[in-house]
Amino acid sequence: MTLPADSHVHSEWSWDTGGPHSPAAGRMRATCEQAVRIGLPAVYFTEHLDVPGTWRAEPQDLMPHQQSMLDEAGRVEFAPLDAVGYLTAVDRLRHEFPELRIHTGVELGQPHLRQERVAQIIDLGVVDRVLGSLHTLDLGGGPAEPGTLCREHDPADVMTAYLDQVPAVVRGSDAFQVFAHIDYAVRLWPVATAGPFDPRAFEDGFRAALRSIADGGRALEMNTRRLWPWIPQWWAQSGGQAVTFGSDAHTPDGLAAHFPEATAMLEHFGFRPGRTPEEFWTRTRAL
Repeated sequence: MTLPADSHVHSEWSWDTGGPHSPAAGRMRATCEQAVRIGLPAVYFTEHLDVPGTWRAEPQDLMPHQQSMLDEAGRVEFAPLDAVGYLTAVDRLRHEFPELRIHTGVELGQPHLRQERVAQIIDLGVVDRVLGSLHTLDLGGGPAEPGTLCREHDPADVMTAYLDQVPAVVRGSDAFQVFAHIDYAVRLWPVATAGPFDPRAFEDGFRAALRSIADGGRALEMNTRRLWPWIPQWWAQSGGQAVTFGSDAHTPDGLAAHFPEATAMLEHFGFRPGRTPEEFWTRTRAL
């Protein structure tokens, strides 16, 4: 079976890798080499599109190479996406790897907020795919990621607030086609203090969030960092019609991770591939 495109990939052009002048330089080329090596037909480099200084964090919330990005107020500061440099790099690699279909994209954090500032960084109309992501929430004290918030609030309250915010993201922006990693807050769930995550405790919230994405005409990303069968099941039952596959890889070895298992899982829940690896998988039967 031909693998679908990996629709969520980062390189040195994403701020959280350190940037194009960091030790991550060359990661985009290495990722293309890995794609050819494993027979992946297409890849979308969806670099982070975030507005610097718009959320707070603590040193333990960041990787060692990111901790210098904290300013004196505890805000995460970094150089915004270099759109010209990024697009030039993609164009160069398209010539170097003619056997690989290389697409542009961005992962737009909090797409319902600061749209004017985002437009100053890059024209979203020039990229092939826009992912919408919810990375931060404001529960008082300023926006922060769920990992930070779970140290300040009951983790169950953080999870509930995260899911409650998803419909606002969908209503507030038509800039993105795909909602990425709806399990983002689950990644940061504090198992050591809150115990193992039980999705059944938040089923109503997840289903409401998924319905809002489906009603908004968006696709849902099957993020393959973790394979949760309840996500495609609840997505299909909530009226979801389309999915993409994204590894969220930040290093070449993570490209298309767990794709064979993920595609088998989505077929089980009634989704089938399109005519090309880039097309959304769509639901062909009811559960």
